[in-house]
Parts: sequence; C-alpha cells; structure tokens
Amino acid sequence: MNWITTLLRRPPIGWWDVADIAIVWGRLDGVIRGFVVEKGTPGYSTKDIHGKFSLRASVTSELTFQDCKVPLTQLLPNVEGLKGPLGCLNQARYGIAWGGVGAAMACYHEALNYAKTRIQFDKPIASFQMVQEKLAWMIREITKAQLLALQIGRLKDAKKVQAHHISLGKMNNVQIALQIARTAREILGASGITDEYQCGRHMCNLESVYTYEGTHDIHTLVIGEAITGIPAYK
Repeated sequence: MNWITTLLRRPPIGWWDVADIAIVWGRLDGVIRGFVVEKGTPGYSTKDIHGKFSLRASVTSELTFQDCKVPLTQLLPNVEGLKGPLGCLNQARYGIAWGGVGAAMACYHEALNYAKTRIQFDKPIASFQMVQEKLAWMIREITKAQLLALQIGRLKDAKKVQAHHISLGKMNNVQIALQIARTAREILGASGITDEYQCGRHMCNLESVYTYEGTHDIHTLVIGEAITGIPAYK
C-alpha cells in the first residue's frame, strides 16, 4: 500500500474529539490536498480545550499529528489547491453572516424589552434620549445586515456570488452583531453581566466568531484585493 505523510504548519482546531473522521488539508508534493484521517490512526490524537469563555456548548479540540501516515486511498479526489477548503469555508461564512444577524436581533429585542420595563426616575429608561439613540442605531444596523445577507443569498441562487461578497457579509455582520451585543449590555447596565440575560453570552460567542472562519482582518484584505486588484496579504 502506498502511504503519504501529512505535514501541517500548525495544529488545526475543531470539534474532533467526538468525530470518527477528520478532513485535514495539507501539502502533498507542494500542492494542497484533502485527507480523510480516521480516529485511531497511529500518530493522530485529539485533546479537548477547556476553560473557554465562549462557545461553551460545543466540544472544541486540538488535533495533533506525530508521524501520522495516511494511505493514498484516503486522499480526497478531484480537488487540488485552495479551491477545496475555500469552497467549504465560503458556505460556512455565508451561514455566519446570517448567524450574526440572529445574535444581533436577540440582543436588540432583549435590550428593547428591558428598556421598556426598567423604571428609573418614575419612568422607563426607554423614554431617555440616549437609550432611544442606541436602540435606533441597533435596528438600523440590523436592517442593513439583513439586506446584505439577503443580497448575497440572491447572488448565490443566481450562481454569481464571489468570495469577496461572502467576506463582506461575514466581516460586516459579525462586527455589527458584536457592537450591538456590547450596546445591549450598556442598556442593561449591571444586569447585562449576569447569566439571567443573554446579551453577555452572545457578546462572548461573537468574540470567537469575529476570529474564526477567517479573521476580520483577513476578510478586510480579501475585499481590499477585490477593490484594488492588488493582494496585500504579505
């Protein structure tokens, strides 16, 4: 049997401790290829990551490969280079654009309901100008994020979507959702840091979403290249 050895620059992070297989992208003869690595393969191990501030409902694990050999029969066919992993990433990133909208809406509705029922100086804080300014900004940005995600979906349906369109949606919507979560926490005051309310949980989770599936800075560079035609990744 022919064997290949996968060499990775850094250990990947994922939900792999409970998975029977891992899809790993590495270099073979200088070309990026996909490998199916089965649980129990000699040299392949996982370690759960504990003490997380966010994404606490999921199992997050680090993958380690030490002299791990994978048979050629487990090489993914018909795909070479970054097209394979980026094709998967673009699907995930598009979903995240909508997920950011959902988190933002949850925080907005929580802040709105709290502001209408929290009484200060014999009236709800929703009657204060600064609170109304925050709520108006939140719903404005949510509406814009919804329209952006909707347009990207229409481009996908028409098979006209490009990677930089999806980068724009993921980058914008997650950033706005994180800002909305923080603003909701401001409106809730000290109550916003308790687990009785959800804006703090969304805020912590969005800190992770801001980073994974392509960091905010990387998506900025993807858009910058689409605008200027000049890659600035180095």
